[in-house]
Amino acid sequence: MVHYIIRRLLYGILVLIMVIVVISSIIYLAPVDPERLVMGQRTDVGSLEAKRKELGLDQPLYIQLMWYLRDLSPIAVHENSQSAQEKYEYFPLLRFNDKALVIKRPYLRESFQSGRRVSEILWQAIPRTAILALSAILLATIAGILLGIVAALNQNTWIDNLAVVVSVLGYSLPSYVTAMILALVFGYYLGDLTGLNLQGPLTDYDVLLDKEVYIWKNLLLPAIALGIRPIGIITQLSRSTLLEVLQQDYIRTAKAKGLAKNKVIFKHALRNALNPVVTATTGWFAALLAGAFFVENVFNYNGLGLETVNALLNFDIPVVLGAVIFTSIAFVVINLFVDILYAILDPRVRLA
Repeated sequence: MVHYIIRRLLYGILVLIMVIVVISSIIYLAPVDPERLVMGQRTDVGSLEAKRKELGLDQPLYIQLMWYLRDLSPIAVHENSQSAQEKYEYFPLLRFNDKALVIKRPYLRESFQSGRRVSEILWQAIPRTAILALSAILLATIAGILLGIVAALNQNTWIDNLAVVVSVLGYSLPSYVTAMILALVFGYYLGDLTGLNLQGPLTDYDVLLDKEVYIWKNLLLPAIALGIRPIGIITQLSRSTLLEVLQQDYIRTAKAKGLAKNKVIFKHALRNALNPVVTATTGWFAALLAGAFFVENVFNYNGLGLETVNALLNFDIPVVLGAVIFTSIAFVVINLFVDILYAILDPRVRLA
């Protein structure tokens, strides 16, 4: 298992490097001058050239990529100066002349638009997106398992058919389409009745309390919109696995012994049927992080997705790259966790 984890982590690092190279190349080759975004359109040529040099944009693309990877690396060689130490917040391991081998946190640079550190922007947005994704997957898991159980216990009836149709319809609708429908119906037409907003952030600054407060009702519609698709998958998976387990010999034996139907289903059948459901649910969490990018934009929900879309519209390269890096890491780590969890839940699976 240890060798498998190490190999997957190394593979994940390679994937991350390839993602950075591809995305960076696409962005930096776009016909836009980042230095003008930072300095403004009316800045003189001399100031623009100075800023271009400061940002490293006067160098060839491969040099820019190498510098960016160096900034991300926890161990790297940087200038041996007070300004560099304050900028990268590093701890020097070895000093030699004007260079130093240092250990540091990954440096994601600064936003072109706000001048804030990208890490600061991301760490403010990521918890909101995590809350949204966790709420959506919790909703999807509970609703999907319940619908799957009801469908399986009423096989070949109208209840079963209705559950299957609803799950297929939910899975077929893209998250952003569901988000727009929910926003229009419950936020606009029925807004006075439901008390829900068409759009709104999860957190806002309260002047009277002098602190940031959570507006939990603004989480409801985005969580439902994001959870509709996994509800469809979990419903069908719960139904099929429960039907399969109910045909096993040990279930027939339990029934023959006279155990109550509810005890057979919930104590023996359901526990074994939920193994693949748990794995699928965990795997969907990574997909929900990607789906949140569209849902947050529809509801103006101030998470990582909205920050990334705004950064793309403003060509804020450091923020875009930071968001891509975080999302890539999340996919690698979550997929590794799912594989390990599946091996633990099902001893027949061997990680090689």
